[in-house]
Amino acid sequence: MQLPDFLHGFWTERDILRNLVSSAVLLLAVVAGRALTIRSLVHFKERPLADPLRLKARTRWVALGIAVLGLTVIWADELRTLALSLVAIAAAVVIATKELIMCMSGALVRASGATFDVGDRIEVDGLRGDVIDHQLLTTTILEIGPGHQPTGRTVVLPNSVFLAARVYNETLTDNFVVHVVAVPLKSAGELPKHRDRLLSIANEVCEPFADDAARALDATAAKHGLPLNFPHPDVLVQAVAPEHVNLLLRVPVPARKRGEVEQTILRRFYAV
Repeated sequence: MQLPDFLHGFWTERDILRNLVSSAVLLLAVVAGRALTIRSLVHFKERPLADPLRLKARTRWVALGIAVLGLTVIWADELRTLALSLVAIAAAVVIATKELIMCMSGALVRASGATFDVGDRIEVDGLRGDVIDHQLLTTTILEIGPGHQPTGRTVVLPNSVFLAARVYNETLTDNFVVHVVAVPLKSAGELPKHRDRLLSIANEVCEPFADDAARALDATAAKHGLPLNFPHPDVLVQAVAPEHVNLLLRVPVPARKRGEVEQTILRRFYAV
């Protein structure tokens, strides 16, 4: 096994030496050929004075082109090997830094689309929270659990999730949002009574901020061209089964007090 390896190294060194000699010969030939060409053409007696200057400039570019072409032919095998090595290295770098590239791309998507900013409440991949920091690679949110109350935990998300996951910004309307509360009923026959009672409780709970909510939602609708026509509480009916329905209460509430308002309405509604 030693002999073939030795011969391979020997012939490799010989190839490099041969290429170096060929390159030197080529460069000398190009330089000498250019000098001879200029000397033979400049001594023509019937040429204007500017011709030799123009001739030198043209022959310089011709000589450079011949030299580059010749060196490329001489070192073709080595250049091919170098190109393959560079491609392999580039592929390895891309694979090794794939997650970093995706995180930076996610940050670019967030910034270019103005998806959210610090202080917004978002939901992504089923996780809800208030954005407290966002950087080039990660976004940190304060988790919001059931009942729309903070859990006290912070969650660090890689920005790569924003490339594929849906991002819901729940604070598009700044101070107020339209919140939906589902109230299930066992019997559809109780619908009129419970609907009126639920709507009455919602109007009473939302009365302190109803006017501010209406103005804020109207301003948002005008700004974004959105049909947000829910400035006051409303109750919709959703059929779940032949004898079961859900009352869907839609109420305008402060964006940071959705859980508090929802709990107040439900406690009063279920109170006997």
